Amino acid sequence: MRRFASTEKTHATAHRGDSSKYLENTLPAIASAIHAGADLVEVDVRVTKDGQVILLHDASLLRIWGLDCNAADADYDRIGRLGTGEERIPLLSEALDLFRGSPAKLLIDMDEPGPAEAAAAVVRQSGVAVSWCGNLDGMRTIRALDQDARIWLPWNKRVAPPEDLLAELNPEFVNSEYVLLNKEMVDNIHSAGAKVSCWTVDDAESMRWALGLGADSITSNKLDLLQRVIAEDPEAWASAQAPTALAGEEILEARKVALELAEWAVEYMHDADRGQVSTKAHPADLVTEVDVAVERYVREVIAARLPGHTVVGEEMGGLAVPGAPCWYLDPVDGTTNYVNHIPWTAFSLALAVDHKPAVAVVADPWRGEIFEAVAGAGARLNGRSLSLSQAKNPGPASLAGTVVATEPGWTPAMAGNAGTARCPRQAAQHHADHGISNHDCRRNRRRTWRGCDHRQLQPDRPPGGHAHSPRSRRRRFEFRRRN
Repeated sequence: MRRFASTEKTHATAHRGDSSKYLENTLPAIASAIHAGADLVEVDVRVTKDGQVILLHDASLLRIWGLDCNAADADYDRIGRLGTGEERIPLLSEALDLFRGSPAKLLIDMDEPGPAEAAAAVVRQSGVAVSWCGNLDGMRTIRALDQDARIWLPWNKRVAPPEDLLAELNPEFVNSEYVLLNKEMVDNIHSAGAKVSCWTVDDAESMRWALGLGADSITSNKLDLLQRVIAEDPEAWASAQAPTALAGEEILEARKVALELAEWAVEYMHDADRGQVSTKAHPADLVTEVDVAVERYVREVIAARLPGHTVVGEEMGGLAVPGAPCWYLDPVDGTTNYVNHIPWTAFSLALAVDHKPAVAVVADPWRGEIFEAVAGAGARLNGRSLSLSQAKNPGPASLAGTVVATEPGWTPAMAGNAGTARCPRQAAQHHADHGISNHDCRRNRRRTWRGCDHRQLQPDRPPGGHAHSPRSRRRRFEFRRRN
């Protein structure tokens, strides 16, 4: 691919113009960014019902302009009257006029391919040099229309784009959400002959971090701050901390992957032959061929769908990398239960960055239940939103007929008198101080529970050792019943 000339100074790109001082995507915002010395000014384009190319980010006119209507459904005669004075929705042609004779360049963004052809026609007629970014298919249209176009390839992975995509679009920049960047990715993009741009960076620490990685352009809503940080001594960038957030598209893909894996695990674990059973740390620490097969498959899917993510698994280990997304996996949480045909197991998978949880799923193959949660977006059970119930008269519930949770050592007088098991749905976590006798579970009568054949545990010698719960490896449930 063609190599673009490199400059030592990182470009300061003003997001939607000087948007911290003026209304975004307006002529005053663009003029202010040019006057302030921005290297590039990014704007968003859409096409009106009558085919005019305008500057507007959202499909709807509601957020900024107060009109509950999509731009594509209104003529420019109506749209152009919104706002007051210069703070109005301008045509792309008006914005292009501001760059005549200016060292600043216009960066035209689109979040769908629709505006590409119309916007390219306006640019061609103006004779003003621009760069292009946004929707991938839109960039393909631009490349087909102009073999010399300066394209910023949109990219949402933590690794460099594949060679065939770079060869197809021949981008000047690879443009990513800043939290996706890492040193290896930046170096590989540079080695491929392209530059690195990131968006939208509005705090000094993240700006320094991106500069330290070697970013060639940074897009920000805070142009003044960005210019000051770029002007700093590069030694100030070395100690900047990596962001611990995930990219927006990355979170959506992570949730999708987690749910697909959970659905697959429910089907696979329910029907699979357990195969050979081995031991790990001690005779009661069991592992089956299913444990290994599930973990291997999860690792393959994550590597293919979310490159740059690491995995720490129960069976194959792994190492979390600071600042990088890491999946924590227990493929069969409760293997001893699984081996002994006790339907208290789960598939447990969670994504975190520096131990800060982002996405998680717990799947119960015996009930067909999949719990999922996304940080800040709530939790769901089989797609149905969950909420915490607020009891009007909170108080201790009756423990009759329930499973009671204790921690080892909390009830030493009872130790050794009851079998232990761990269940995925604890009925109570209240610890009774009195009125509880040993539960006689010395029965060998065979029972079938949801299609799973098992025997009740002998309290003093549970088969295969303690049965493990998917809820917590440290909690034990002692079978008791109230007198």
